[in-house]
Amino acid sequence: MKSIADVAREFGVTTRTIRYYEELGLLQPQRTESNIRVFGTADCAKLKLIIRGKQYGFNLDEIKEMVLLFDQDRTGLRQLERTIEYGNNRVAEVDIKIRELHEMKLEMELLLHQFTEKLTILKGNGK
Repeated sequence: MKSIADVAREFGVTTRTIRYYEELGLLQPQRTESNIRVFGTADCAKLKLIIRGKQYGFNLDEIKEMVLLFDQDRTGLRQLERTIEYGNNRVAEVDIKIRELHEMKLEMELLLHQFTEKLTILKGNGK
């Protein structure tokens, strides 16, 4: 069992973030007799999934559904199905962003080329 400070340090998040995830129902740490949160292996595994989900751009509602589905279906089947569905949607979103960024890069390269030519011409005329 780990304290909230230990878990925060281990995962590189603030204790406030962990308490927020608890408020949302994503985490349900046990409490000691003096009402101090203690986190077990299952809590840490859930937090790891939450953080990974955030890194991949999932929103907290999607993450909550994926995390809590395992509690409802211990086979993990429903969780995997939903994760694949959300994952496919996220990959499609990333593909769109990649295309948009590629187009932006091409436009910027064209403008930089035009600016460079203009600068060369202006410097040539200044001689």
